[in-house]
Amino acid sequence: MSKQPIRPFPKTFWRQSIEFPSYPPLTETIKADVGIVGGGITGITAAYELSKQNVSVALIDAGVILNGTTGHTTAKITAQHGIIYDELIQHFGTEKAKLYYEANTEAKRYMDETSKALQIDCDHQSEHAYIFAETEQSVQKLETELQAYETLNIPHEYLSEIPLQLPIHGALMMKEQAQFHPLKYLTGLLGACGSNIQIFEHTTAVDVEYNKNPAIVTDEGHRIICDYVIQASHYPFYDGQGFYPTRMYAERAYAVAFKTNKMYPGGIYINAENPTHSIRTTPENGEDLWILVGEQHKTGQGESTTKHYAALEQYAEKNFQPTEICYHWSAQDYTTLDKLPYIGPVTKKQHRVFTATGFRKWGITNGTIAAIMLCDRILERSSPYENVFLPARFQADPSVRTFASINADVAKHLVKGKLSSNQQSIDHLAPDQAVITDIDGKRTGVYKDLEQQIHMVDTTCTHLGCEVAWNAAERTWDCPCHGSRFAYTGEVIEGPANKPLDKRD
Repeated sequence: MSKQPIRPFPKTFWRQSIEFPSYPPLTETIKADVGIVGGGITGITAAYELSKQNVSVALIDAGVILNGTTGHTTAKITAQHGIIYDELIQHFGTEKAKLYYEANTEAKRYMDETSKALQIDCDHQSEHAYIFAETEQSVQKLETELQAYETLNIPHEYLSEIPLQLPIHGALMMKEQAQFHPLKYLTGLLGACGSNIQIFEHTTAVDVEYNKNPAIVTDEGHRIICDYVIQASHYPFYDGQGFYPTRMYAERAYAVAFKTNKMYPGGIYINAENPTHSIRTTPENGEDLWILVGEQHKTGQGESTTKHYAALEQYAEKNFQPTEICYHWSAQDYTTLDKLPYIGPVTKKQHRVFTATGFRKWGITNGTIAAIMLCDRILERSSPYENVFLPARFQADPSVRTFASINADVAKHLVKGKLSSNQQSIDHLAPDQAVITDIDGKRTGVYKDLEQQIHMVDTTCTHLGCEVAWNAAERTWDCPCHGSRFAYTGEVIEGPANKPLDKRD
């Protein structure tokens, strides 16, 4: 067992740069007009909007607020979500593709106007957004996407060069997009909420009792009895027989933040190839902190996760010559069958329980429009975007093929995990290393921490029974089937699982 250099534990710049309010756990059954599960951009935006209408809200988070995907985002405020619009036109038609663009543009406008109205100092800055082709093979994709922009009347330019000095073969610019500090913005929204908002941390939702008045049930047995439930928990903890595990897959992406002597020319960027490289800056102590994001892969699958950080650092070194790597972190998001988010009632018959999921790594605008749309439903206001994002939709193309692919992959990893046998010794396990081995006939994940303490867990995911894999970069056990993630001590970090891995002695 070769010894690898010990990489520092990940930390995201967004959470390191500001202080956060803290909230108590829920310790009793309470009532509210609306119960919200998840303290990220969707949950907090919805709470703020409802508070303005004197609607009482109880918001809970399984951990602490703003520490999930929103706390690990790239924080671009843009409707340029990679090369997507030609695909949307082909699968949904021009009208719905246009509505997707307009929905995300409305979300951008909302954040622009709200941050100004509330005078939130969140480093908001208008920027043009660029997709650039690093290879000649990608130029055709850009030209096809250009035609989609023209069909949808998206303000744009097609360029042979970009302000960022990279060797490219073409670029497509979407005009007047933006970037900001997401957690400064959202703490500003929290500060503007009225006294009709209650917030509870370290409170895990495990079920919904769907009666005349829905009730959110916590792992401690407490309830939030309400008229409506908003699942803003990244993944719907309550499925309601909507079969969400069969209709989405989870991917992780990685980020490094660094300083360089190069001058940043402005703009926000993403390449047209795989692996993805997304680039922006943010101010830190009067200097530009460059943020490079990419290297996505399905959760719990692929090569060692530490290699993705190394690949990003190599890309940065080649193109930008960093003087210091300051932060590194990763994030997870879900993609739906047809690549459009699910926003609306969890099922056709359960119209008082809503979900917002499947943002495909573009959760800043998609999460904001989700909050606006769900508040519109609760306040009995119409939205032009309802049918675009309706969770109960099924688009024959590409949903059938994607459905088969997702579930074949799940079945493969379920069977592979159950059949694999491992007899690795833990006698020579180095600090910050982990193995999966059989102990007393039971498949066991073993991690030795930096203080030489051994942590052993049952490797069977508590969601639907797949076998987890070790994530060396984050020191977590990740499920390759549906994206559940657990700390090395077994606690749930990310759903859909809501029960910890069993500990072994």
